[in-house]
Amino acid sequence: MFSPYYARARRRGRAEPENHVAINVALYGAGGHRWAMTERGRRSLDPSRERLVVGPSRASWHSDDLVIEIDEIGAPLPQRIRGRIVVTPRVWNGEAFSLDEGGGHIWQPIAPLARVAVELDKPRQSWSGAAYVDHNRGAEPLEARFARWSWSRTIEVDRTRVFYDVTRLDGTTRGLHLEFARDGDLRPVSAPPMQSLSRSLWGLPLAARSETAGTGDVLARWEDGPFYARSLIEQTLAGASIKAVHELVSLERFSRRWVQFLLPFRMPRRSWNP
Repeated sequence: MFSPYYARARRRGRAEPENHVAINVALYGAGGHRWAMTERGRRSLDPSRERLVVGPSRASWHSDDLVIEIDEIGAPLPQRIRGRIVVTPRVWNGEAFSLDEGGGHIWQPIAPLARVAVELDKPRQSWSGAAYVDHNRGAEPLEARFARWSWSRTIEVDRTRVFYDVTRLDGTTRGLHLEFARDGDLRPVSAPPMQSLSRSLWGLPLAARSETAGTGDVLARWEDGPFYARSLIEQTLAGASIKAVHELVSLERFSRRWVQFLLPFRMPRRSWNP
């Protein structure tokens, strides 16, 4: 959805989604960051009900496990990312939510509580822990409807709380504030106010739901780009300090010509096999 090549094809009236596919892998940690998001054409795409193949990487269901086999080259540094990721959902959610009034943009947290096991050959790493799986789909480009969104989900053993706040181009807002329990129960929750966090290195104004005000609640900056920031933050909810994954997307920034110029450096395109 953030492909500069797809955006260019839309402007020329030749947009075909199957010709703009990619698997995104981002690693953060003491061993350094690696990022891969190589876009490929339809000849590299092989979809079916049980699996999705994009070039040398694939995702497939094995019973209740989602098995992802990665074999990618990073960008802008050409570092290989190769290995196996197994995601095991603990809670399934079949309810989808509209982000706009017309239902043109849909968000669905498929497995809000899950476990993940990672075994990588390149780089040599392995770990396991909490995971989360969601899905977005839309009938139009995101930047045609939204100015930005702020999203966070808590990292807790028995539940996860999601705060999803979108601002549309006309200035109206939509907030989805949900709690998914270990027993599968889904319920709306009252959201604490938005609190400012320290700005990203690209000057994006970060904010997240929390009962306490003040900056300095960003524990780690995982992704810091011109229009997108992903962080590990600390929220105060019901008087308790909770770690959460947070992301901010600025579609206004994304639409600017200088940002579109920079994107191919992080997202190269290969239109041939594999």
